[in-house]
Amino acid sequence: MAIDPGLRRLALRTLLAAFPGAEAPQWAGDLLLDGLAGHTLFGANVVDPGQVARLTAQLRDARADVLIAIDEEGGDVTRLGHRTGSAYPGNAALGAAGDPDLTRRVYAAIGADLAAVGINLDLAPTVDVNTAAENPIIGTRSFGADPSLVALHTAAAVTGLQSGGVAACAKHFPGHGATVSDSHLELPTVDVPLSLLRTRDLPPFAAAVEAGVRAIMSAHIRVPELTGTGPATFSRAALAGLLRDELGFRGAIVTDALEMRGAAGAAGSIPRAAVAALAAGADLLCIGAVVDLELVEAVAAEIAAATTDGRLSLARLEDAAARTAELAAAATLRPVDAAGRPDFALGVEAARQGMRFEGSDDELRDPLVVRFVAGYSIAEGKVPWGLAPHLANAEEIEVVAAETTAESITERAGDRPIVVVGRRIHSSPAARTLVEKLAIDRPIGVVEMGWPSSWRPAGVQAFVVTHGASLANSRAAAEALGLAR
Repeated sequence: MAIDPGLRRLALRTLLAAFPGAEAPQWAGDLLLDGLAGHTLFGANVVDPGQVARLTAQLRDARADVLIAIDEEGGDVTRLGHRTGSAYPGNAALGAAGDPDLTRRVYAAIGADLAAVGINLDLAPTVDVNTAAENPIIGTRSFGADPSLVALHTAAAVTGLQSGGVAACAKHFPGHGATVSDSHLELPTVDVPLSLLRTRDLPPFAAAVEAGVRAIMSAHIRVPELTGTGPATFSRAALAGLLRDELGFRGAIVTDALEMRGAAGAAGSIPRAAVAALAAGADLLCIGAVVDLELVEAVAAEIAAATTDGRLSLARLEDAAARTAELAAAATLRPVDAAGRPDFALGVEAARQGMRFEGSDDELRDPLVVRFVAGYSIAEGKVPWGLAPHLANAEEIEVVAAETTAESITERAGDRPIVVVGRRIHSSPAARTLVEKLAIDRPIGVVEMGWPSSWRPAGVQAFVVTHGASLANSRAAAEALGLAR
């Protein structure tokens, strides 16, 4: 059945699509002409600042008020720095540094980088309170485990990011920090009373609202007392009730990617997830990273059909489209001097302040650096990390802890001391055992670049906690150990 052109255009005004490659395909621009709200850029769209600036100009040639979004959190989640690592530490390091003004300056720098290449909506900051130490998807993306600290830095981050005209999007409402599963892969459940949610998870979102955040992203998580059997993204009690009525948020509610299992899996398909999210009160729908013309048209057609079969009121769709238009109007980029060049000096300064150094590096000169292979979340993607880019003379090797013996490492090291680098080393029994064996007969240093723990192996000379694995974090760690070029 043919879709009504007016309804199709209205539906498109609520959608953030995506496309592959360094140039926009014809259909991406054609959809903008037809009313599409905008596109999200991912690592596959990014080569260098000049190329990104040309790409965003290409999109604006189709329509001037297009929303061009990106996940640029700094730290472990970066798109502009996906080939090298981010020039800035992430939230865990900023929270550990404990200086809200430093957080504001770092986020202002990130905003300037984005504005310089024509991006006007940053799907950041992450404001989840990371109360589950083994959280597989938040971790170092969080400012910390204390609601007051996270709220303080949330306000600073929002203020800094929006100071250059880039709209901030605080995420993931009503709080993804207590989960032990990844909503990319399943629908996590946080089974706590609303009273705990209000005191533990909501203060950072309230701080974001108070700071004037222009967008807030919903989480594909289930909180039974609030959302029932479905995710917050599909819950009117969460979005219209808690976020709009109780917290007083008047900006755009943005969904996390609808392709994620926590949304598409719960609804049965991406188009059905789009309808459920709009009906619950969402305004701007992130379809996901793997998007083509056929999928966008299917989503628009499902939304249009829903306005005629009772699943979605026309007034709710019109309200969502209006809020998205308001977001685009507010995200007006201001001229910047930097041509997309990150402020690496600021990033390293912030990384130093967020780092913790225990022990001494006196016996760790010219070591063999052993980096443990570590996995990465879907949110992070495969981004380079480790000390290698900064080492003056030291050799760095990469090993899989479970497939390596202490004897093979000591044979490679010869008389040299050893510095072990990893992410969440404490969570791998094989990695812990290796470090403990290596520390028996020679000087050992450990650089922990993931979410920290209380684990400290006996006999280690130095233990460094960076609170993240960005390029800036790596530089700070290499300097602290006297290994930097």
